[in-house]
Amino acid sequence: EEEEEEEEEEEDLHSPPFPRLPCLLRLSLDERGEKQMSIPHLFRCPISLDLFTDPVTLTTGQTYDRPCIERWLADGNLTCPVTMQRLSDASLVPNHTLRHLIDQWLITGAADFHCRTKPARLVNDNELSLAAVKQMLQSPDMASAAKLQALGKVRVLAVESDIGQACLIQLGFFPLLLQLLFRAPWPADKELIEVALDCVLSFSPASSLDSLNMLTDSSNLDSLTLLLDQGSTRIKTSLCHLLEVIATSPATQELSLIVGQSPRVLQALVFLAQDKPIGAASEAAVRAIAGLCSSEANRGNAIREGAVDAIVSYLSTSARKTDARALAALELLLGHEEGRRAAVRNPNAIPVLVKMVFKVPSDHKGCEHAVGSLLRVCCDSTPATTHAVDAGVVMQLLLLLQSQCSSKAKAKARALLKLVKSLWAAQAGGGKCNDDDK
Repeated sequence: EEEEEEEEEEEDLHSPPFPRLPCLLRLSLDERGEKQMSIPHLFRCPISLDLFTDPVTLTTGQTYDRPCIERWLADGNLTCPVTMQRLSDASLVPNHTLRHLIDQWLITGAADFHCRTKPARLVNDNELSLAAVKQMLQSPDMASAAKLQALGKVRVLAVESDIGQACLIQLGFFPLLLQLLFRAPWPADKELIEVALDCVLSFSPASSLDSLNMLTDSSNLDSLTLLLDQGSTRIKTSLCHLLEVIATSPATQELSLIVGQSPRVLQALVFLAQDKPIGAASEAAVRAIAGLCSSEANRGNAIREGAVDAIVSYLSTSARKTDARALAALELLLGHEEGRRAAVRNPNAIPVLVKMVFKVPSDHKGCEHAVGSLLRVCCDSTPATTHAVDAGVVMQLLLLLQSQCSSKAKAKARALLKLVKSLWAAQAGGGKCNDDDK
């Protein structure tokens, strides 16, 4: 039964609102629905009806997206899908003109998409195509100001256009941005790093998260750690969100274990989580810690680097949506003897958990994990049980049992109430404990 509960706690750390990839800069669904670009008919592949990513032309003069027409031909079809003419020559010729037009439309359309009622402005020959943007970002000799301008165009496309974002993914911008951020020599310009991270975090779950495994290379991970130590608050917050993605994606489980074994990464997260006043950086750090703690192999290291104290500190001054996530992680950490000892040593741990038992009645998962955490600590420690009773746990449990909380929360509350009942009765009776009360 205890193993089943632990599995459920791990699921809580992976389930919504824990996103696979937090789109921090994306517009709300309503806003995006109002502001989405419409794909011109000539920019759609006749087979997939999606935007061309690599347009190629057959001898019949018809243009298709390369992956689509290659699949058509590989299936044994010897005709043009549109004209149904038999193909004597199945060669594919890149349609550079159409590719250039789509590049320009994406850039100008993303910039002007909010003015759809106005005529599209004329394209300046000096405007950057996506291929030129990519080349600029890849060039080690390009000035920071030029790269910043290029990243600005990428961010506009990634944030405000699903079409543009899909095209960027197809063209390999996600791994390119990761290389720009973490492969030495990494940019010294903090603004450049901030915008690059914005772009990375703006990509949807359609991105191939396998690219993040470049951080298994120790030099790349060192770059991330250095940024986590010395970067601006905005950089640190973005990196915490990226670590959350790494910790919760099936594609990066090996990387998650490597990150979870890094004392420097864990120390940086613990320090950020305890930052006062509680802000975006501390909340993001707690989410990253919680994500890493979803793996059993990472919990011992997290405890040794102070994760229990960090989560308690965060909960003591927080009233945010992340509270339930933090409590779920804490309950997992308290499944370890080291974690329980850390909680007993921390004078604030028991009072904070007692308050959380009925502090967030609208979030029953949070209540359940608070009770579960107390149950784990009090089962092993009489001083902890006494501390909980002194902090008013009995009244909190009774209030919880009268609420609309889940059956699991009530089962844990009854178990904890049974555990503390004798001690509470003894205190209430002036130190005498009757057998009937046991």
